[in-house]
Amino acid sequence: MIGTVLYNLLMLGVDAALLRLLAAKRSTRAALLILTLAGLPALILAGLLSGNLFGVMRLLAYGVFLHGFLLLGGAAALLRRSSWKGALLSANLALLLAAVAMDAFLVEPTWLEISSVRIRSPKLKRPIRIVVLADFQTDRIGTYERLVIARTIETKPDLILMAGDHLQEEGPALEDLRDEFRRMLYDLGGSAPLGIYAVRGNMDPDDWTRIFERLPITAIDATRSIDLPDLRLTALGVNDSFNPSLSVAPSERFHVVLGHSPDYALGNIGADLLIAGHTHGGQVRIPGIGPLITLSHVPRSWAAGVTTLEGGRTLVVSRGIGMERGSAPRLRFLCRPELVVIDLFP
Repeated sequence: MIGTVLYNLLMLGVDAALLRLLAAKRSTRAALLILTLAGLPALILAGLLSGNLFGVMRLLAYGVFLHGFLLLGGAAALLRRSSWKGALLSANLALLLAAVAMDAFLVEPTWLEISSVRIRSPKLKRPIRIVVLADFQTDRIGTYERLVIARTIETKPDLILMAGDHLQEEGPALEDLRDEFRRMLYDLGGSAPLGIYAVRGNMDPDDWTRIFERLPITAIDATRSIDLPDLRLTALGVNDSFNPSLSVAPSERFHVVLGHSPDYALGNIGADLLIAGHTHGGQVRIPGIGPLITLSHVPRSWAAGVTTLEGGRTLVVSRGIGMERGSAPRLRFLCRPELVVIDLFP
């Protein structure tokens, strides 16, 4: 909090100095140079005032969306008489930044998408619907989180799989958050006749299974396989899910492997369907580039959605329900949260 306040105060000083310089020059070329120069102190201050990558990203978000907007708006005002083209360009860029900020911080984080995946296999005898809940990663339970549970029940799943990173909170507040999260999950009740299974994510604490106490949800901490009606489920421990050399034996039954990270898909996985979360789809995706950060070893094209692997296997990586919390900027851009519904057919 102190770092954020100090960063913005120092950047306001930078904004004022650069706009004063522009007031003396009043040209489009000077405006472009000044806007370029603003990026250097924004980056240096973010690195000095934050101790981790996500903290740097949060401060840079202020640098881009707040101070970038102020500089562009100031440039538009200063150039309105000397260079109407430069003023118009600056004003339009300021409006574009404002629109992107509104979408990224206010709209997309709770704009839930229900994604549908259809898979056919001769190993199946009847249709089965799987719903994937990945990366709630919340520090509060609100209207949006309850909406996700309501939408899950409405899909009428046969099997619900929770792919880890359920909560992101520390200290005394974690206990209250656990209780509230548990009460919300209670509504899932008997909504999935084949059961509800959860694995651990890398953000979950050591005692993460306490989240599911007294709930009809099976929390699996260490890798094991379970034979369910019509299919086999292998749930991975969190370390195994990050192991790109992992081996999982094949099965004559339709085989589903659930892990938090998709890294395990790089190994020798004898399964028909591989499911993961963790990447959040990048949270920020740029057209023509894709996700900026995946925090995964899999190819960027695997970091979200459906990928067909060799041997007819299918990898499904969810963009997740929530987003990175803590010191990270709380945004999504061109990467809506999703509830994944997988329909399996004979």
